[in-house]
Amino acid sequence: MKTVPHEIITDPQKIKNEAKEEEYFLEGPRSRRREFFFTLKIVREFLRGFRALHFVGPCVTVFGSARFKEDHPVYAKAREVGKALVSLGFTVMTGGGPGIMEAANRGAKEAGGKSVGCNIVLPFEQSANPYLDKWVNIRYFFVRKVLLTKYSYAFVVMPGGFGTLDEFFEAITLLQTAKVKKFPVVLMDKEYHKKLYEYIEYMANEGTIHPEDLNLFLFTDSVEEMTQHIEKYAIHRFGLRKKKKLLRWAWLGEKK
Repeated sequence: MKTVPHEIITDPQKIKNEAKEEEYFLEGPRSRRREFFFTLKIVREFLRGFRALHFVGPCVTVFGSARFKEDHPVYAKAREVGKALVSLGFTVMTGGGPGIMEAANRGAKEAGGKSVGCNIVLPFEQSANPYLDKWVNIRYFFVRKVLLTKYSYAFVVMPGGFGTLDEFFEAITLLQTAKVKKFPVVLMDKEYHKKLYEYIEYMANEGTIHPEDLNLFLFTDSVEEMTQHIEKYAIHRFGLRKKKKLLRWAWLGEKK
């Protein structure tokens, strides 16, 4: 059953003003006062995200396009992915929007698991999907990317556009440079991603990446293979097990 989020996209004009402020910030130095207060807003975004998502893990984050509709085969596959991740005991985290993100969250809910989202506030296309147990709305992409990474033990990359590829390459770059532990990354759908995989092989042949970097992710069509890979390289590698629930502090706004 769908549950309608209480916190949907905010006033489009306000969002445009926020984007304009970020645009000015990126133009170059402004007054110290304005840059200081902009930095405080970023810190506030991080704190909001940390407080909202502190109790949701361990998670697996599913990346994918917001543009696939419910009748698309990739949407159906993403629902399978969500169900499979729940069967391993994980919370399913997504960018919180429609399309692939909705499908993965929906699969998690249908399987009786937890489903969370870290939604990006945009003046078009994206609002929080209705299959989320918990979510947070974030204005800045770079803050959102940190939050999607921070709480996850694995990443599943479904078909998507620029944003999905950005998230995929950031994940494997963090692995390549040892900035995060060796969490499993799964690139799902061989037909959709075959040209991408060929280009990654080309980079290895040209020496711009090491041939062993192709082992930083699993390239597959199989939900079962994905499940086994994550079970081996996330659950077994890190010794994940059920533990007592963390105490919630009311004075920090950590409600049930």
